[in-house]
Amino acid sequence: MSLPDSDLAAIQQLGDTHRRLTAELGKVIVGQQDVIEQLLIALFSRGHCVLEGVPGLAKTLLIRTLSDALSLDFSRVQFTPDLMPADITGTEVIQEDKASGTREFRFLPGPVFANIVLADEINRTPPKTQAALLEAMQERQVTVGGERHTLPQPFFVLATQNPIEQEGTYPLPEAQLDRFMFMVRVDYPTEAEELAIVKQTTADVVTEVTPQLSADDLQAMADLVRRVPVADHLAQYAIRLVRQTRVRGGALATGSEENPIDRYLSWGAGPRASQFLVLAAKGRAALHGRHCVELEDLQAVAKPVLRHRIVTNFNAEADGVTPDDVIDRLLESTSAEAAA
Repeated sequence: MSLPDSDLAAIQQLGDTHRRLTAELGKVIVGQQDVIEQLLIALFSRGHCVLEGVPGLAKTLLIRTLSDALSLDFSRVQFTPDLMPADITGTEVIQEDKASGTREFRFLPGPVFANIVLADEINRTPPKTQAALLEAMQERQVTVGGERHTLPQPFFVLATQNPIEQEGTYPLPEAQLDRFMFMVRVDYPTEAEELAIVKQTTADVVTEVTPQLSADDLQAMADLVRRVPVADHLAQYAIRLVRQTRVRGGALATGSEENPIDRYLSWGAGPRASQFLVLAAKGRAALHGRHCVELEDLQAVAKPVLRHRIVTNFNAEADGVTPDDVIDRLLESTSAEAAA
């Protein structure tokens, strides 16, 4: 399957846009190139993200800067134990018409009615409130008082959670985590990057971000990503990779009788992982100005797609094996077969 000339030109334009956005974000954000790329892939693929990292790593600043560079409406919800669903979705209030004296309900939209919604520390609020946001993510609409209200487009939820503090938290269930395309790990900066951060943030300089893309352009480019072709053998590779995460779901070429999936995992990824793996690979290919998916695209997005969809067991904890370690083993065992 080949793309028309107009789409080929649009993909080249998307590649240029990717470079401009990365440079624009680099005015404010020091380092974190992998994080920026993964966020852009998710945005152009219409996927939601969970960002996991300790406090102080500029997660909120990154998301706000991204919304400025894309000319998108931004809202932030600080999740707390007493947050109610109506605090997110909005509520109905009684309003009196001064001319006629009649009273009627009027809907006041909540912070979820924005293009980019930052759900800060999403695991600090009870499941009932989490569910209100997750319903909006899935349906891209909210229901209040029996009436449906469509959310603005594009609509992205970027949630954060702290991997260290677990007291007073309500961890997202696996079924709800599955709705996020990516789990993005935000790591500490290098020493050189930290020096640059200190110099930049302690100087009397205000950096302004220039918008690079409108909401309509973003929508058109997201449609373009869907049209990027993927070869059958690469789609099959993505499916095979996901199926091997399932306990007793596939043998690995490990050289031993014991399957590490059986040993270290108690739960594997579902079919949505296969969908997101292919879609994210399309997004990465388009952002790099390529008109078809390559093996490296699938491998590059495997960790952010899979790490929150596989559940490790006590054996993994005892041996110090993380979900990323398991994914590395999967990639090592399947890459040669896929390339054939």
